[in-house]
Amino acid sequence: MIKGVPRQPRKKPPQQAALPCLSRPGNNRALSLAPWPCAALRRQPCCGWRRSSQPHSHASTALSSSPFWRPCACAPAPAPEPSDPWGRECLQLLQQLHRSSQQLWEVTEESLHSLQERLRHPDSISLESLLLLHSADRVLQVHLEYIESYTSCVAVQAFQKAVKRRSEYWQGQRKALQQFLSGMSSEGSVGTALVQALRQPLTHHVQQCVLLLLSLRDTVGESHPTRELLVHAATVFGNLQSFTRQELEQAMATQALWHTLSSRLRDVLCTPAHRLLQDSQDIPVTVTPLRAERVLLFDDALVLLQGHSVHTFDLKLVWVEPGQDGCMFHLLTPEEEFSLCSKDPQGRVAWQRKVTQAVCQTLRGKKDFPVLGAGLEPSEPPTCRCGAYTFRAEGRFSQATYEGEWYGGRPHGKGTLKWPDGRNHVGDFCQGLEHGFGIRLVPQASEDKFDCYKCHWREGSMCGYGICEYSTSEVYKGYFQEGLRHGFGVLESTPQTPQPCRYTGHWERGQRSGYGVQDDGDRGERYIGMWQADQRHGPGVVVTQAGVCYQGTFQADKMVGPGILLSEDDSLYEGTFARDLTFVGKGKVTFPNGFTLEGSFGSGAGRGLHTQGVLDTAALPPDPGSTRKRQLGLGVFPVESRWQGVYGPFQDFVQAGCPGDLQEALLGFHVQSSRELRKSQEYLCCERTHPEDHAGRMEDILEELLQHRAPEALQQCLRKALSNSLHPLGKLLRTLMLTFQATYSGIGANKHLQGLAQEEVKQHAQELWAAYRGLLQVALQCKGQVPEEDQDAETRDLQVHRLMLPLVLPSFYSELFTLYLLLHEREDSLYSQGIANLSLFPDTKLLEFLDVQKHLWPLKDLTLTTNQPPGDHLPHFTRYSLVRDKCFLSATECLQKMITTVDPREKLEVLERTYGEIEATVSRMLGQEHNLPMDDLLPLLIYVVSRAQIQHLGAEIHLIRDMMAPIHTGGLYDFLLTALESCYEHIQKEDMRLHRLPSR
Repeated sequence: MIKGVPRQPRKKPPQQAALPCLSRPGNNRALSLAPWPCAALRRQPCCGWRRSSQPHSHASTALSSSPFWRPCACAPAPAPEPSDPWGRECLQLLQQLHRSSQQLWEVTEESLHSLQERLRHPDSISLESLLLLHSADRVLQVHLEYIESYTSCVAVQAFQKAVKRRSEYWQGQRKALQQFLSGMSSEGSVGTALVQALRQPLTHHVQQCVLLLLSLRDTVGESHPTRELLVHAATVFGNLQSFTRQELEQAMATQALWHTLSSRLRDVLCTPAHRLLQDSQDIPVTVTPLRAERVLLFDDALVLLQGHSVHTFDLKLVWVEPGQDGCMFHLLTPEEEFSLCSKDPQGRVAWQRKVTQAVCQTLRGKKDFPVLGAGLEPSEPPTCRCGAYTFRAEGRFSQATYEGEWYGGRPHGKGTLKWPDGRNHVGDFCQGLEHGFGIRLVPQASEDKFDCYKCHWREGSMCGYGICEYSTSEVYKGYFQEGLRHGFGVLESTPQTPQPCRYTGHWERGQRSGYGVQDDGDRGERYIGMWQADQRHGPGVVVTQAGVCYQGTFQADKMVGPGILLSEDDSLYEGTFARDLTFVGKGKVTFPNGFTLEGSFGSGAGRGLHTQGVLDTAALPPDPGSTRKRQLGLGVFPVESRWQGVYGPFQDFVQAGCPGDLQEALLGFHVQSSRELRKSQEYLCCERTHPEDHAGRMEDILEELLQHRAPEALQQCLRKALSNSLHPLGKLLRTLMLTFQATYSGIGANKHLQGLAQEEVKQHAQELWAAYRGLLQVALQCKGQVPEEDQDAETRDLQVHRLMLPLVLPSFYSELFTLYLLLHEREDSLYSQGIANLSLFPDTKLLEFLDVQKHLWPLKDLTLTTNQPPGDHLPHFTRYSLVRDKCFLSATECLQKMITTVDPREKLEVLERTYGEIEATVSRMLGQEHNLPMDDLLPLLIYVVSRAQIQHLGAEIHLIRDMMAPIHTGGLYDFLLTALESCYEHIQKEDMRLHRLPSR
C-alpha cells in the first residue's frame, strides 16, 4: 500500500511559450473554409488566435466546414513564469497543448492540400494519394496526442486558472470566443468558453472526416483498389469519435471530482495523469477489512479515502479475484488484501469490470482504443507481471524497493531488492520470499566493505549450499539452514589476516559443532576432532609443524584429563596435561631406547619441565612398531560418521528423486570468487554453469546409468562421472577430496595419521558406490522398472574393490602414499641400502650369493662380453661373471611396472606376471615346464627385486595389503604379496651378511 504524499513542483521546462496556438508560423494556408476576414479580429483587442480566411472550394468544405484556429501574429507577449507550483504545472500543460496543436495543424493542412490536389487533377491523382487514406494511422496518432494534452488541461482546470491569471484580458475576449461557438449562452464564463473553443471545432472536424470517408466508400465499388483503405480510414475516425467522447467525459468527471474533495486531498490526488473511472458515491461499495469512507478508481490507481488519510494502490500491482458471493470481490496488493462489497450484484459487476479493465489498460502501458476494455486481448489481466514497488510496512522488506516478477500480489520469479542502507538482493523469489538461488550484498561499517552471500534460499532465509565472502577477507563455502551455517562447510581466511585459520568440518546453527579440522596459522598446528559450541570439545588430535602429536580429551577449547604425546624422535608420554598441552600430574615417558621415566610432572615460569619419579634403564627396547608406528584417532572417530555432513545432502538429493532444481542447493556449485569485495553491480553476478539446465541434465545422467550396467561399461561410465565436476558423483568426490587434503596434507602429513587416512579412503569408496546405487534406483523408478534388491555385505565389498576403489584411489593417492612413506621410512631406508649393496654384484655372483641353484641360472640368456683384450682366453664362466643386469631381464622389467599404477589390483597383476616371467625363464633353461617351489622361488624373486630397484617398496607393499580386496585373502595374490614382503625384509638384512663376504 502506498500512502499519498503532496505533489512536488515539477522542473522548469526548457522553453516558455504563450497560451496555446493551433497552427504553426510561416505557412498560412487555410484549413477552414468559412470566410472570416482577419481584419475583423484586428478591429478588436487581440485574443491570440484568428480564423483562417484563405479561399476554398466547395469540395474542401465537406472536409472541414467548422472553424479551426491558428495563431495570430498579434498575440500578446508571454507572461512571466508563475512562481507557485500549480502555476508552473499549468504552464507546462499549456505548452504541451501548444506543441500538440502545432502538429495537428500541420497534419490537417497536409490533408487538405492532398485533397485539393486531387480535386484539381482528378485524372492524374488517385484517391490513394489522400493523406487520410494512405496515412490514417499517422493522422490518428496526432489527434490522440492533442486529445491527451487537451483533456489533461481540462482535468486540472488549467484553462480556468490561465483565464483567472489574466482576467482583464480574457474578459475582453468573451464576445470573440462566443462568436466561434454554437449553442453557448452568453452568460457562460470565459474559462468555459475557452474550453469549448478548443474542443468544439475539433469534434466537428472529426465528424466531418467520418462523413466524408463514408461518402467516398459508398461511391466506390467492392473491387475498387481504394475500398480497403477507405474502410480502414472510416473505422479509424469512427473510433476516434468514440475515444474523444470517452476522454472528454472522463476529464470532466475528474474535474468535477476535485470540487468534492478538501484542499489537502486535492493537493495529494490532483495530477494531470489521473482520470476518474468510478466513484463509490455513484455506485456505493464498502471496503473490508480496511476502512474507507470513499473509494475512487482512477485509470492508473485505486484510492481509498478515510478522513485526511489517502491509501493509493498502483493498478500495475493489483490482482482481482472473485468473491464467495455475488456482491463481493477481492483485491490483492503487495502489502494488503481486502474486498470491495456492493449492495447488489449489479454494483459488484460494474466495479469489478471497471477495475479489471483499468488494470489491463495500465499493464498494456497505453489507453485502450476506442474505449476502455474494448477489442483488446487478453480481457483478464495476467497473474504473472513485472513491476517495481517500495514496501512501507514494518518487516524485513521495510523501505526496500523490489523490481521484478510478481504473482498474485507477491514477488515471484526473478527480481531485485534494494534497501536504503545499501543492501541488495538479486535472485529468485517465491510467494513473496527469497526462494532459490540469490546473491545478497550487505555493506559494512567501513567504507567500501561488503559481505557477499551467493547462496540458495528457502522461504526467506539461506538454506542449502552457499558461498559467502566477508569484508574480513574470510570465505565460507558450505551449507546453511535458516540463515545460519549448518552442516558441512569450510571457513577460510587469507594468510595476510592477523590470525589466519581454516576450518573444514561440521556446523550447527552457526557454530562449529561435530567432527572438524582446523588449522591455526599462528601456532602452526592442526586440530582434528570434535567440536561443540564453536570450541574444541571431546576427543581430539593435535598435530604440530614440529611433528609432535597429542591425543586426548578437550573441554571448552582446552585439553583435560589423560592423553598421550608422541614426539618427532618417537618418545611417548602417557599421562595428564595442562590446558596449554604441557605435562602436569602423573605420567610416564618412554624413550626410543627403551628407558622409561614414571612419576609426577610439572612446569613453572622459568623453571622448564621438572619431575619426581623413577627412571628405569633396565627395560627392554620397545617393539619398533609399538611407538614409532602408533596410530592416533583409530576407534575414537568412527569412520562412517566423520563426514556425514558431506554424505547427508547427497542422500537427501537421492531420496527426493534427484530433482534438477535442488541439485545446486544440495550438492553445491562452483563460482569464480574474488577476495576483494567491491561496491559494484558486477559483483552481483554469479557465473555458474548452466543452472537452468539441471533438470534436463539429470534426466540424461539417469538414462546413461541405465544403459551402462554391465561391469565393463559400468566402470567406464563411473570413470566418466567421477571425472566430471558437474556430475553428482563428481561433485561428491571433489568435496571428499577437499576434506582429505584439509586433514592429511601440509601439517597433517604425519605418520601417526596413516590409519585414519586409509580407512577414510575405503569408506569414501563405499559411500560413492552407495551413491551410485541410489542414483540407479531413482533411474529405475523414473522408468517404471522394479528397483534392484539391496546388496549383501560380501557382494558390496567385492563391487567396491573391483569397480569403485580403483577409480577413487587416484584422487587421494598423493596424500595417502605420503603417509605410507613417512610410516615406513626407516625400513625403506634399510631396504635402499641393501639394494645399493646388492647392485655391486654381477649377475652370477649375486645368484651365487643368494643361494640360487646353479641349474636355475639362465646362462643361455647371457651375452658374453666382446670387450676383452686380444689373446684373452678366459673360460666362459669367468666371462659370464662379468655380466650385470642381464639375468631374468623380462621379469625385472615387468616388476618395474608396479610403480606405474595406483590401483592395488593392477599392482598385484604386475606381481603375478613377474612370477610368470620367472617361471617361463626357468622352464626355457630346463627345456621343460617347471613349477618353482617356495624354496627356489624366494631367492630368484629377491634377485629380480634387487635388480628392479623399486623405491619405497615397503610403502608400496603395505598400501597394497591395506587396499587389497578381502576376496584375495589366502589366494594367489596374497601368496605372491607375502613372498614379495619376505624379499623386502630379506634385502634389509643383506647388509648384515655382506661383511662376511671376502672383499672384492
